[in-house]
Amino acid sequence: MPTPRIRSAAIALAALMMLAGCSHKLVATPGQTQVSIYPDENTYQKLSQMKAQGGVAGMLSGMGENLATGKLDNQTPVKIISSDDLGSNVEVSDGPSKGMKGFVPKANVD
Repeated sequence: MPTPRIRSAAIALAALMMLAGCSHKLVATPGQTQVSIYPDENTYQKLSQMKAQGGVAGMLSGMGENLATGKLDNQTPVKIISSDDLGSNVEVSDGPSKGMKGFVPKANVD
């Protein structure tokens, strides 16, 4: 039976490994230096649908994206809160926007 000291060391080591595995970064699309962070997944979906329609709706989606999203620098460290097929809900873990939360498309999270 392991002693309490060994058990405590094992728990501490497991916690450190979990923390080390939680580091993710935002990745800008080629040619860009910033990543858009949406307030939530629904906003992302609505703007993406409008953009896909093209025409006036596509132009409005571009303006809506500028108003509704925040911009974060490439390689900004984030913590993934949850994720699905479209992307991840993240929280900025360091830098000037630390604590900011939002939704980021799957292609923009590493």
